[in-house]
Amino acid sequence: MKRSILVVDDDPAFRDLAGRLLADAGMIVAAQADSVAAAMGVAEEVRPEAVLVDVDLPDGDGIVLAGALTALPWRPRVVLTSVDPDAAGPDDVRRSGALAFLRKDQLADGTLLSLLGDD
Repeated sequence: MKRSILVVDDDPAFRDLAGRLLADAGMIVAAQADSVAAAMGVAEEVRPEAVLVDVDLPDGDGIVLAGALTALPWRPRVVLTSVDPDAAGPDDVRRSGALAFLRKDQLADGTLLSLLGDD
């Protein structure tokens, strides 16, 4: 079964790139959001099974957003990302309930797909 994904990032070019990467891997990109507020609204509407979240968002902290997303009743899988390799440490990931933190340049190496993909 294909997993539905929400991509959250304030950079539209990155959202498109990540969306294509995930779609090419056979996943369904259910929606995209450019902020914390938009992500929560979209998540409630489309109920994605997984979410890729940028740590640095214009209206809030992606780590806090990850915690809110993982607390939703259907418990989506969340992976944090950033261009900054120090944007989220192991304690941040654990506290937020996210599965992992990956630098944006690591997203195409297969790790993201194994984290967000089917069990």
